Amino acid sequence: MQSSNGRYRPDGGGPDSAVENPDGHGPAPHDMRHEDPWYDALASGWGELDGTGLSAAAAVPVARAGQEDPGDHARDVYLEVQRSAAFQEVRGRYRGFVVPGVVVFLGWYVGYVVTATAAPGLMARPVAGAVNVAMLAGLGQFLTTFLFTWAYSRHARLRRDRAALELRWDTQELARGNRGGGL
Repeated sequence: MQSSNGRYRPDGGGPDSAVENPDGHGPAPHDMRHEDPWYDALASGWGELDGTGLSAAAAVPVARAGQEDPGDHARDVYLEVQRSAAFQEVRGRYRGFVVPGVVVFLGWYVGYVVTATAAPGLMARPVAGAVNVAMLAGLGQFLTTFLFTWAYSRHARLRRDRAALELRWDTQELARGNRGGGL
């Protein structure tokens, strides 16, 4: 079989193949070619070799030393913001809530799974009618998921969102070159 660019394909065809059109009309399938210019184009750097055996993607020229990269200013702004006390405070508030919350939630989940597998008699103990300890603990998993989500959004709204919005505004001001931001 032949690809649209005329290269030989090892699955039984190619430019030298003696395949004929089965219905006897028109050119043989190997003579047909797609005229779509994008069909045969390789993506830049995908599978192309630069002559040294390395991919052409690795041969991207380095920027000239005398020219300043426009991304340098943005990188400096973001590094400045990251080092600021305001950013560290927002980040500390985030970690102060999330790390203990994740530890408690994962502990509760692992405890539920371990108890369900290690103590099936305890989990099968009836509480009220057909409701047993395992059903209550499973529903408790859903309840704690919703409670944790509510607590996280409340904590973010009350303790982090305003400071994060101010940081974002200051970052945009600094990135635009207006040094009026108050970091």
